[in-house]
Amino acid sequence: MAKKIYYTRGQMEADISDAVTRFEKDYMGRGPLETKSYILDNMVIVRMRGVLTKAEVKLLKSERKAKGRELVKQVRMELLESGRNILETAIKSITRRKIHTLHSDISTTNGEKIIIFILDKPIELG
Repeated sequence: MAKKIYYTRGQMEADISDAVTRFEKDYMGRGPLETKSYILDNMVIVRMRGVLTKAEVKLLKSERKAKGRELVKQVRMELLESGRNILETAIKSITRRKIHTLHSDISTTNGEKIIIFILDKPIELG
């Protein structure tokens, strides 16, 4: 199968957003309400809104908020690490760049999640 040639940054960013949303749905069990990706030099920044499940929201509103926050972040990090290869393969196939590092965090306050991919070199568009 021939590799897709991207002529605009927006096309590639949209495909990255779709790939990350698919990963979140298939691997994490729930997709975000909104996903937006940004390419900046050798970085891909993905911002997702509305990623918390109803169970996580209830846990975060319980009397033990601090423990709930810690648990949500810990479980999300473990899930991401265990599926990291799947996600990195998807991003590599779109950007045609090796993933140097991956950084992620989730806000238990507003349900936003950020993933930053640091690539081995800047992305070249067609």
